[in-house]
Amino acid sequence: MTSDIVLVHSSDLHVDDDPHQGPHGEDGATGLRVVLATAKTLRADYVLLVGDVFDSNRQSPAIIEQCVALLNEVGRPVIVLPGNHDPVTTDSVWLRGGLNHLPHVHIIGVTHGLTVHFPSHDLQIWGHAHVDYGNMVPLRDPPARTARWHVTLAHGHYEDDGVPPLRPSWLISNAEIEATRADYLALGHWNRAAQVGTGTTVPAYYSGSPDLAKTVNVVRLRGHGTVVVTREGIDWGPAETFPN
Repeated sequence: MTSDIVLVHSSDLHVDDDPHQGPHGEDGATGLRVVLATAKTLRADYVLLVGDVFDSNRQSPAIIEQCVALLNEVGRPVIVLPGNHDPVTTDSVWLRGGLNHLPHVHIIGVTHGLTVHFPSHDLQIWGHAHVDYGNMVPLRDPPARTARWHVTLAHGHYEDDGVPPLRPSWLISNAEIEATRADYLALGHWNRAAQVGTGTTVPAYYSGSPDLAKTVNVVRLRGHGTVVVTREGIDWGPAETFPN
């Protein structure tokens, strides 16, 4: 395979019933709308939504229906990792309103266990969904590679080695990042975009939230085996390459 596989990575959209939830538009689903629109403009092959798509599980049928409509129209696979705000509890948004019945929306922990395979691109995507509001280890027990491309999703808080954690839960370490052996680690939980980890083996990036970062991460899995990560403005601004 010689053509690029293009992934658009975002997180922390915090869809909410509050019509003034975000600065981008007129309703609480605007973050999801602009991310999906950007993915369509960039002709992304896959969209990665890495946690806290919803601000909480206490969302009305109307806002869930709105999100179903937006996801129905995106026209490409969307892979969702539920986060600490929207975990897979019995009352989860992911189990109401039809989000779990959209054929091209793959919800880890709901429609799939840990892993989603896409044979057409020889691509494996895996992660641990939040299933309650308690602590967990987002990168525990990484699976063996079963495909040419291996992408990991994790929603949690990165701390550099030797730094006392500012937050006690959902921690991600350098050793855990490297143990994934992923071609790309898509992170959620931070509102700012950042590259983390040692960068030795695994490219690990937070996308940031669309309302604060004002960008999505664009990941190009190149046919000759390299991975290129850039940021693209959701206002269709010019791409920005992450510094090494």
